Amino acid sequence: MTGSPGDGGLLPRCLDMIFNSIGPFQAKRFVFKLDDKNGVDVQCEVDALLERQKRDAMPIPKTPSGKRQIDPEFADMISVRDHCKVEEVEEDNVYSVFVSYIEIYNNYIYDLLEEIPFDPIKPKWNSCNTPVQNGDFIPPQSKVLREDQNHNMYVIGCTEVEVKSTEEAFEVFWRGQKKRRIANTQLNRESSRSHSVFMIKLAQAPLDADGDNVLQEREQITLSQMSLVDLAGSERTNRTKAEGNRLREAGNINQSLMTLRTCIEVLRENQMYGTNKMVPYRDSKLTHLFKNYFDGEGKVRMIVCVNPKAEDYEESLQVMRFAEMTQEVEVARPVDKPLFGLTPGRRFRNQAFKDELSRKLEIRGGPISGETEEQSVTEMLLQNFPPLPSCELLDVNDDQTLPRLIEVLEKRHRMRQMLSEEFTKNVLAFKTMLQEFDSSIVSKENYAQGKLTEKEKMIAGQKTEIERLEKKTKTLEYKIEILEKTTTIYEEDKRNLQQELESKSQKLQRQASDKRRLEARLQGMVTETTMKWEKECERRVAAKQLEMQNKLWVKDEKLKQLKAIVTEPKNEKPERPSREKDREKAFQRSVSPPPAPTAPPVRLRHRRSRSAGERWVDHKPPSNVPTETVMQPHVPHAITVAAANEKALAKCDKYMLTHQELASDGEIETKLIKGDVYRTRGGGQAVQFTDIETLKQESPTGRKRRSSPSSPTPPEDAAESEWTDVETRCSVAVEMRAGSNLGPGYQHHAQPKRRKP
Repeated sequence: MTGSPGDGGLLPRCLDMIFNSIGPFQAKRFVFKLDDKNGVDVQCEVDALLERQKRDAMPIPKTPSGKRQIDPEFADMISVRDHCKVEEVEEDNVYSVFVSYIEIYNNYIYDLLEEIPFDPIKPKWNSCNTPVQNGDFIPPQSKVLREDQNHNMYVIGCTEVEVKSTEEAFEVFWRGQKKRRIANTQLNRESSRSHSVFMIKLAQAPLDADGDNVLQEREQITLSQMSLVDLAGSERTNRTKAEGNRLREAGNINQSLMTLRTCIEVLRENQMYGTNKMVPYRDSKLTHLFKNYFDGEGKVRMIVCVNPKAEDYEESLQVMRFAEMTQEVEVARPVDKPLFGLTPGRRFRNQAFKDELSRKLEIRGGPISGETEEQSVTEMLLQNFPPLPSCELLDVNDDQTLPRLIEVLEKRHRMRQMLSEEFTKNVLAFKTMLQEFDSSIVSKENYAQGKLTEKEKMIAGQKTEIERLEKKTKTLEYKIEILEKTTTIYEEDKRNLQQELESKSQKLQRQASDKRRLEARLQGMVTETTMKWEKECERRVAAKQLEMQNKLWVKDEKLKQLKAIVTEPKNEKPERPSREKDREKAFQRSVSPPPAPTAPPVRLRHRRSRSAGERWVDHKPPSNVPTETVMQPHVPHAITVAAANEKALAKCDKYMLTHQELASDGEIETKLIKGDVYRTRGGGQAVQFTDIETLKQESPTGRKRRSSPSSPTPPEDAAESEWTDVETRCSVAVEMRAGSNLGPGYQHHAQPKRRKP
């Protein structure tokens, strides 16, 4: 990274290349100013001048690193230069270089350029809880990574120094290098215990149309960054014999390098197989810092150092495999945005070398300037002055030498007068130019002073405005607090009203549901009563019709008998009593009701022995709903099942099925269907139903009686109305026992009545 004495490494060569390329185009200090969000701003000349004056007036802080002089070894490294530079540099732009130096130690980021004032009286303590001696450094605080608006990672709060030469930049690097953490191991006397990153930022901005000042537009500023990373080597603890803090440092170093390898492997896999796996950049601060480089926002170059020793073969082999894998990763970079373009050559448009003197003094078609100006004037004089002829008189009568000499001297005298006049003119022109230059300087100073005065007035006005806004802010905060309290009260009232409204709504809903249920029950009762009355009317009409038919038949028979008596001959009178008896018998047979039909004979089936007592199968389906009535069926020694099965029927001789359905008035009607269990010839079990009990819940006020005691009943319908009354029918119960003569298949209906409380 740094090289050896007499042969500079990557760092001095990169710095030489940068400053050789932008040397004549660098901006003055503090023209570019970095912000804390990985961006750069351009200050006007007045603000930059104030910053420079403040820096010159600031005393040098007394720090441990400030006492040392530059190491001669580093001086030898930067003394050897290749004088390489980039040819295609935009001459109409200005440039400025900023450097910073950080290290990643135990997966924490530290700023190596952070200066802490040294206090010789108050002792300092380092991370090992030991006092720091004079001249030692104090470990800085760890820094945090952030992402800017362009999704580039940067270290927040990192010290960035503006440098103007390679020596100055290398001095900053050397100052941070002394704070880097190193330790002694079995393999290296000064082993790096951290990854160091030296970052170089190049700010570039175009000049304005006149070519005098920097263009005050932040969108036209270009900020480039170059990071030189010195990775710590991976270590095997069985060779380094590391323990304690050294062991923990080695583990963190190996872990960060493993994360770097994993990221590169995932990038290669995504590229080769078209997958979209997530790259684990956040697993290490090293990969997280350079995330945007791997995503295509920059170029990555890796230099692998290999030790040729035989005992380092395994480590060298792993390093070479890693380097071979990295060559297969290709990341597409975005197209660089074009720089701001104005008319070229505006930097030299208002240069001092465009004065009249430089335009006049031209030699061989080109302007002369600087050190060659005196040589060009001398050559011009020597060429224009005629050479002196020989002044030797060989003869007394020689009359040509002296006239020739006089002529040459006269020519030289005239030439000298001309040069004197030209020199006087040039002196006057130069004085005029100096006066103009002095006046321009004075005007610029006055302009700068006026600008400073305006800035001060503006600052004072801004301070006044800030104070006014602060007062207004306090007033608004007080109003906001009052409004918040009022809002809280209103919200509490609103909450109470909502609760009251909900309770009222629930009450109305319950009332509406009760009303609908009552309406349904009343509608069912009305329907049921209507149907019963219709049936009763039909029955009574049918009974009346039958009675009237019987009466008509009796009258017809009497009329027939009377007719027969009237029309009977006299000789048959002795036989009249017998005929009248036969007719009376026939009339009695016609008047008497027909005999009731007898039940068909049923073959008696074998029943199981009752010596063990009667046992019941209580069949209750899973959907059975308890009605919580007073009259609940209680069957002792019963087997309760949800579905009838042969095993339960084989053990019992009685069967009871509980059946529930919804009546027309909305109440649940429960039927208990009873039967006897018989064995079949095939060895199975058969059930013959013999009885049905109906359990129903009714309200005494929900139904009207069909007949009232006060209403008169016709004597001929007294017996019928007695049995048609609902309460009378419900109060009659018939007890049935086994072995009665009612016949098989007879169903006994017992309807118990329960009044609602």
